[in-house]
Amino acid sequence: MDKLYWLNQIKLQDRTKVGDKAFQLSKLIQRGYPVVPGFAIPAGILQEFLETLNSSEALVADLPHSSFHLDVANWRQLQQVARRFRQEITQANLPPRLLRSILEAVREQEGTNVNLILRPSVFAPTAKQRLSNISGLLESHVCSYDEQAIAFALKQTWSQMFRAKSLLYWQWAGVDLRQINLGVLVQPFRNAIASGVLNATASEWEILATWGLGMSISQGEVLPDAFYIQPDTGNVREREIGNKTIAYRTSNTASIMMSYSSYIVTDLLAEEQQKQYALTEEYLQQLVHLASQLVKEIGANFTIEWTISNETPTGVLYITQISTPQSAIANVSSIKGLGAATGHVSANAHVIAHSQPKPEKIPKGAILVLPNITPDWLSLLQHVAGIVTEQGGLTSHAAILARELSIPAVVSVKDATKIIQSGERLQIDGDKGEIYHVARPEEEVKQEDASVQNSKLSIAQTLPHSLTPSLSPHLPIIATQLLVNVSQPSALAKVHFLPVDGVGLLRSELMVLNILEGKHPSVWIREGERVQLLERWYDAIAQFASAFEPKPVFYRSLDWRAHELRSLENSSATAVQSVLGERGTYSYLTNPTVFELELAALAKVQKAGYSNIHLLLPFVRTVEEFSFCRQKVEQAKLTEVRQFQLWIMAEVPSILFLVPEYVKAGVQGISIGTNDLTQLLLGVDREQGHLAKAFNESHPVVMDAIAQLIQMAQKANIPCSLCGQAPVLYPEIIEQLVRWGITSISVEPEAVERTCRAIARAEQKVILEAARRWLKDKG
Repeated sequence: MDKLYWLNQIKLQDRTKVGDKAFQLSKLIQRGYPVVPGFAIPAGILQEFLETLNSSEALVADLPHSSFHLDVANWRQLQQVARRFRQEITQANLPPRLLRSILEAVREQEGTNVNLILRPSVFAPTAKQRLSNISGLLESHVCSYDEQAIAFALKQTWSQMFRAKSLLYWQWAGVDLRQINLGVLVQPFRNAIASGVLNATASEWEILATWGLGMSISQGEVLPDAFYIQPDTGNVREREIGNKTIAYRTSNTASIMMSYSSYIVTDLLAEEQQKQYALTEEYLQQLVHLASQLVKEIGANFTIEWTISNETPTGVLYITQISTPQSAIANVSSIKGLGAATGHVSANAHVIAHSQPKPEKIPKGAILVLPNITPDWLSLLQHVAGIVTEQGGLTSHAAILARELSIPAVVSVKDATKIIQSGERLQIDGDKGEIYHVARPEEEVKQEDASVQNSKLSIAQTLPHSLTPSLSPHLPIIATQLLVNVSQPSALAKVHFLPVDGVGLLRSELMVLNILEGKHPSVWIREGERVQLLERWYDAIAQFASAFEPKPVFYRSLDWRAHELRSLENSSATAVQSVLGERGTYSYLTNPTVFELELAALAKVQKAGYSNIHLLLPFVRTVEEFSFCRQKVEQAKLTEVRQFQLWIMAEVPSILFLVPEYVKAGVQGISIGTNDLTQLLLGVDREQGHLAKAFNESHPVVMDAIAQLIQMAQKANIPCSLCGQAPVLYPEIIEQLVRWGITSISVEPEAVERTCRAIARAEQKVILEAARRWLKDKG
């Protein structure tokens, strides 16, 4: 079976053979849309190839069902199984007839002086099992026009189906490997003048653009130019220049065995080009015209990726990918909020109205819709598919909890509990902050079961926390320390794969909710169960200390506000919701019992042999509060371990005037909490989503405060970290942080890679500018 399927000839019945990506692009090219020509290597060729391997078919049949091969608690064993199977694929020889067919097809269309990109194109057996968001699993490969190079790239593309994280995903999603059809789309790989994305909804078209290849956008390494179009008129409503410091292009050096990433060259853009829009008016209008045509054919909601190839002096516009929400065809309406946690999911809604009490349990796999979420909901969220809240901003508890648990979430959705009814089928997009009502045929509803619902989840949401390795091993080396924010022991194996220098923020209040069994710590102590609670507390902290040893782990002691714990026994039911009130170190003064328990747990961790645990005091208002806490720390004998450090959170504005006094009192480092610092400086409650525009962590006032804190820390010769959402929501500020001399930046796991790249770009720019100044001075 050596037949190749050209994009301009693929028919409806070929979809299962060539995969969704090739099929969707074939529909466009056959309707006259600009698509780079190419052909698909059908899935049947892979199946025939696998049958020639020794015992391969038996292994494929066994893997989806064998707990021996896929022991989710044994990552090493999983890797060994995957490595064994991938070696069989990469070391086997491809049929010479297949390679001749590919070479002839490329030569007929493009000639021999061409580089090729091989792009995975997957089709699952039914639309219900459509796997539309697996870019983190299956990557493209690039090669030259060479028989050996093509064979290597094709086998690499195929073998990705059997990587450890892929095998885990297929099993967890309940997908039989033998039912996955993996086609491979082969196209010429051309350099680009500019690339980007067009996101279309019924109310607005958003066009994002950057210089060079589009991977700088997908990897979060640039802030692209943005154009906002009014769909009914096609007029540009608003345009914003981005922050585009780099551009990617293809390497001129040909190699037989090249991965996609190693084939790419990074160019540092001149300052003049950075200030120019990457998209000319001519191509902007072409994209607007394309969008208007696509709306007529596929509906109002879709996303296309596009590129302007430099094959001619003026360039040629091509569509490289298209996707639509699974609900787009049957969409009744869409609802807009703030995308708080990335990922896409389709599931039934479970609505909890204002008047309803907190439930004892939530249906597994449901999308939870409710007014707001407080930290004590953590245990109920472990098995929900998605979260929608009426209140809250991007740094609200709902957003933080969703990101901690890798659950797609949309917050600040006005009247969500009134608009959405329990049992309704929803699709939520945590990236764009959109929610769709999905209308389905009645028979489809009856056929759907829980396993199929799970199979629809995106890779970002479905991979179990304990086995999600880093998707990109080729990260730059940086001087600024990069730390991670965590709270859940279940995420430890996941963050173990990340290129971090330790834990910058271990959120104790979220960590201990898993061990309290619904009772406030003071109840445990009052009922004579202090020893049992201490043992649980110690065990939780020790897991983090052990996982990261010898890297530092900064444990932030409890910072609960009473209204956040109403469901815990012995909590105040009448507590006022406020950023102020009895919280942080002030609460330790009024009742030190629980704080003393925390210190005892930390001391026990030290006695177990871990010297990498440090204490971070939250919401410190005064030097007197700190001195009280330090006395308690010394009484617990934590300071007897030479490596131990006592830091404070820099989030109450009083610290802007007190850093020297804090250092004299014994503070050994500060960690800037931009979430609380911003709301206190600007007078905005971050839990109120309608104030989202006012809650701006990149506001000049906030940035001035951060700069002042860094400078004061440097003057006092103590380290200064930053652990809020600011560098994630506003990556453009990372360059300023690096210039000011920040010691470390701590972010959530999903933001580690792009933050690492942003830090590297900033450091390179600072070094380059210094070198230029030196050369200028020398000259």
